[in-house]
Amino acid sequence: MFWSLLSGIILMCLAFTVSAATPQDLLKSYESQSGKASSVRGEQFFNAKHGNEWSCASCHENPPNHDTKHIVTGKVIKPLAPSANPARFTDEARAEKWFKRNCNDVLGRDCSAQEKADVLSWLMTVK
Repeated sequence: MFWSLLSGIILMCLAFTVSAATPQDLLKSYESQSGKASSVRGEQFFNAKHGNEWSCASCHENPPNHDTKHIVTGKVIKPLAPSANPARFTDEARAEKWFKRNCNDVLGRDCSAQEKADVLSWLMTVK
């Protein structure tokens, strides 16, 4: 009984470790799908409205290194830059969830791997 409990705990810990990531890990993953990221393109993308009403900066502001509020709901948004919020971009599933939601709000579609790579590359330079 003890060994099966211990092995269950170890498996849970390993599963958690596998899902953990760093912003650098995610950037490498996006770049492997698209090509080299550009922080210049990332900042331009972040600030552009892309033909719609909102940009990323509408809610996250520029620089995205402090708490902000969603422009419609007023909900507090923690800093987007990993330097100001070390928990950002440490969980791939969570990062993908928020990219999907926010890209649909800003672009009306999912972001490409190149767009994600560029934005993340720029966010990693924000102090």
